[in-house]
Amino acid sequence: MLDQTVPRIPRREFLKRGATAAGLLALPVLPTSAIRAAERSVPPGERVNVGLIGIGAMGSGHLRRLAGDPAFQLVAVCEVDRTRRENARDTVEQMYAAEKTAGTYRGCTAYNDFREVLARDDIDAVLIATPDHWHSLMAIEAARAGKDIYLEKPISMTIQEGRRVVEAVQRYGRVFQTGTQYRSAPTIRQVCQFIRDGGLGKVKTVFTQLFTLGGWLRGERFKPYVNVVNPDQFGGSYVPMDFPLPAEPVPEGLDWNLWVGPAPWRPYNRLYHINPSPGVVPWSFDDAFGVTSSTWFLSHAADVIQYALGVERSGPVEIIYPDTGEFPTLTMRYANGTELHFIAEWTQVKNLYGGVPADARLAGMFGGVFVGERGWMTGLSGGGQIEAGPASLLDEMKLKTREVNIGANDHHANWLKCIHSRGKPSCDEELGHRTATIGHLTNIAYWTGQSLNWDPVKEEFSGSDAANRLRSRAAREPWRI
Repeated sequence: MLDQTVPRIPRREFLKRGATAAGLLALPVLPTSAIRAAERSVPPGERVNVGLIGIGAMGSGHLRRLAGDPAFQLVAVCEVDRTRRENARDTVEQMYAAEKTAGTYRGCTAYNDFREVLARDDIDAVLIATPDHWHSLMAIEAARAGKDIYLEKPISMTIQEGRRVVEAVQRYGRVFQTGTQYRSAPTIRQVCQFIRDGGLGKVKTVFTQLFTLGGWLRGERFKPYVNVVNPDQFGGSYVPMDFPLPAEPVPEGLDWNLWVGPAPWRPYNRLYHINPSPGVVPWSFDDAFGVTSSTWFLSHAADVIQYALGVERSGPVEIIYPDTGEFPTLTMRYANGTELHFIAEWTQVKNLYGGVPADARLAGMFGGVFVGERGWMTGLSGGGQIEAGPASLLDEMKLKTREVNIGANDHHANWLKCIHSRGKPSCDEELGHRTATIGHLTNIAYWTGQSLNWDPVKEEFSGSDAANRLRSRAAREPWRI
């Protein structure tokens, strides 16, 4: 059952509270002429009133996308950092004012507390772009409040949290989209469908990347704390860690207690949160707030891979630890025998596994390299063209272009369409949960240091109490998930 004890704001108190402001200055995504033309085709009554919760680097991108789309009306922004909050509200109002004859607009309210956004009856949907540790709780509360949801990846910090999200979304009949937009790029969709339809024959192996903390801990912003994070000692960790970072003064206007929320308490340190944001997910190295590779890119990769394999509503049945000697790197095996190998560099596909020819070009992220009975194929973004061998596979696919244009994805538009139709978006709650679970399984294998047998139906490990305990974690009072 879902817990009903999350602290709520009484409606009377909510109505008394004054609005503050939110976010980051931004330019419209669409040219002014495109917005005007689109506005003529979207009656005001058909626009979806949406609230944006979380205005970091990702949130500011979503702000531009929502405010630049006349099918949405961005009526609320929420952020616990006053600087980001005020800038975000001002940005929205400037964008909308540019399209008004009077040149002014005052219709976006800013909030410090997400519960005030959820209490508004006039808001149809919310887009949640907070740090990971807030994802599940906010999504569950949004579903209970009757809001449709776009939730950034990964949708959970633990396997149990993810399952609770699925239960809440389905119980309250909400439309849910996971923010794994790489599957929505047209070329990637075509690659995945080709593989699903048997274009490679039976897929024997898939390769995708998994990174350690080393690249982060040796970064410039960590240098003042090098004696604490000790990259030489901890840089090889694949899992997030808890470093005893020194407490620093909380910046004026930042509600740090609410920022930490349900996560284990950490005193404020600028490595978690600072203006301007030093990166997309600066806090993800810490086990209270993020899940390392799953936060960085693995959620995207796992989504594309399981979509291509046709197992996106299930999962692997074995996680094979490297020290067993069966494989040189962490490996997952699916019930049909397909193996998913996690590698650090694409050269390992050739040098460790001999999976593709030595002259094969492998580049990019956010997907995988697929090897089947009929050949091999990449499903990667950001590295140039789709590659395959033999070349005849590319002819069979009849790709309109081998280039992967991430900007051409229709992920937000697909969510909007389903809000109106009440259908299932391309990456619904169950898919988001199964995708996040891949990251959780990698972390649990490394935390326990052992191979594991996983039941994707019961969502439990057989023969490992230690692993089963890691499927969940307690929330900090007074929060409950």
